[in-house]
Amino acid sequence: MLITINANAAVDRLIFIPEFRPETVIRIPSAINYVGGKGFDTSVALSGIGAPNLAMGFVAGDQDGKLLVSLLEKYGIQHNIEWVEGVTRIAYVIVEQNFNRHTHIITNGCTIPDQAAQNFLPRYRANLHPDDWVIASGSLAVGLPFDFYNQIIEIAHQTGAKVLIDTSDQTARQTISSQPDILKMNRDEFRVTFGESAEDIHELTGLACSQVERYQFPALVLTLGDKGILAVTPEGNYYAYCPKQKSVNAAGAGDAASAALAWRFSQKESWKEALRWAAAVSAACVLTEGTAEVRLNDVHELLPVAIVEQI
Repeated sequence: MLITINANAAVDRLIFIPEFRPETVIRIPSAINYVGGKGFDTSVALSGIGAPNLAMGFVAGDQDGKLLVSLLEKYGIQHNIEWVEGVTRIAYVIVEQNFNRHTHIITNGCTIPDQAAQNFLPRYRANLHPDDWVIASGSLAVGLPFDFYNQIIEIAHQTGAKVLIDTSDQTARQTISSQPDILKMNRDEFRVTFGESAEDIHELTGLACSQVERYQFPALVLTLGDKGILAVTPEGNYYAYCPKQKSVNAAGAGDAASAALAWRFSQKESWKEALRWAAAVSAACVLTEGTAEVRLNDVHELLPVAIVEQI
């Protein structure tokens, strides 16, 4: 089983425009709603590649909260939701088609009461089985304890499951102490979390190796946008990539990479093969309009041209 944890839910409201021009009137036909929040986006990617999964998290509000759940159900995603008071965040995703870039403008969401967090963890434990993979992604909603992801990891490991954590900054540094099986983030998040960055892939590999050695956690994966994926792993250091695609919407491509890694590891594949899939799935994600949407046919077309190099 693959379980996704969304600690800070959102509805993505996509706005497609040729380009953003300040101090002008920009008219659009409509804003399109999609699943938002990194954990739930991972579920969207998993559904696209045909990997059954359970989406768990906190959702609020009769309007946008129910809309978010209906969007999950549209993809056929099984869910186990902890409902709380308040409103679910809205992430306005502005996609500038002339530049193949997107910008997020995000509203504040709900505050998670202590009781809701306490209720969630036993429900999470009850759904875990040995050899499951858990993907816990994103920032922590206001009100969640700072060690929430530590508890997610520790409960999973007690059950025999493995965990990929996709977060950054203080939350990532806090999480390391519980030894996630994979810590994942993008290049900018790596800079914010560890205070280091580099454009050259070999220099970046050295910096990533230093952090893995310093903190002694099993594996670090960095997504690099259209430049691919860097992974420091127990099997070696790898750089995976696909030919650059003409992007429709790149939002959620990193979550698609998380989905592919956990899925292929659940199939007992090696790091090299899992990264080949991650590169192909992430590249396929940018070809669709919806956040983290993936078409399996696109993935199969990209797999033969996905390259994994050992560094």
